[in-house]
Amino acid sequence: MTQLERRYLRLLVAYPADYRRARGAEIVGTYLDLAAPGRRWPAPADAVDLLRGGLRQRVRAAGAVHLVPGVHLAAALALLTATALAGMWTVLELRPALPGFGEPSAGPFVSLGIVAWVGWLLAAAAQALTPGRWHRRAVAVALLLTVALVPAAALTGLPRPPLFVLLPQVGLGLVALGASRARPLSLRVAPLVAAVGGLAVASAMPRNVFSWSYRALTAEPVLGNAAMAVLAMALLLAVGLALRGDYRGGWAALILLTPVGLLALHPLAGAADGVPSAFAANWTALAVTAAVVGLVGPTLLPVALAVRTRLGSPSAAGRTYGTRH
Repeated sequence: MTQLERRYLRLLVAYPADYRRARGAEIVGTYLDLAAPGRRWPAPADAVDLLRGGLRQRVRAAGAVHLVPGVHLAAALALLTATALAGMWTVLELRPALPGFGEPSAGPFVSLGIVAWVGWLLAAAAQALTPGRWHRRAVAVALLLTVALVPAAALTGLPRPPLFVLLPQVGLGLVALGASRARPLSLRVAPLVAAVGGLAVASAMPRNVFSWSYRALTAEPVLGNAAMAVLAMALLLAVGLALRGDYRGGWAALILLTPVGLLALHPLAGAADGVPSAFAANWTALAVTAAVVGLVGPTLLPVALAVRTRLGSPSAAGRTYGTRH
């Protein structure tokens, strides 16, 4: 057995055990036939394809037929939130820092964050104006711009938005990548409407000065309110759809737990640190809370799938499992 074959076999761990036994050799053989001569590692695209195929088979085996629609619903809510926040932050980036306090700036803007926020606004426009295959690429570009702000600020010495603003935007962006290609016009236009709404809300705020250093004045209340709004909407959809026998809302709520937790990072860290809401938690509490929030959501999803598999009847799971390879 070659090293390449062993490494492809390791990737098959994403598939259910019985599926690996029945089809594993065939799947690996297909990838080996297509691999370039002399290759020692699976191609990144092959690895992603195997992991995605494994997850798909596990979902089918569990009979969780509403999971994929739940991912699409969570992506739509996440993108609405991300573009609305980007609209607000864009306006605030245009406001000057407090004069006489030595606040740094990035030219005419408060920070480098303007690059990422404009990227999100363009992504919102792309949802409405471009074909389906482009909408994920637009979100991916905006997500990369958001992540790139941290090294860019370190290299240039220019200010950037604080991590408690960037982390929820990244979390929302990752969930938004799960959007469906086939969407009605209303869902395609909704992110652009949300972005315009964010611009309008921020423009209506008192025209006082703004700096990311004074996070408690603007950013923290906005993020806290966004967390409550997303959580309330997700729970209402979960309950309303479940009453009709549609459980995609429950999966969507589960998927959105991490972005919601990141939006509410400061209140959660303050509660963990035992400080009054008027004061900021220390850095350690913020870091630990962010790590816990980042782990809880992704951990609960496979746990829920495992529970669904255990509760599902073998006959129903078998019928779902055998519908498509």
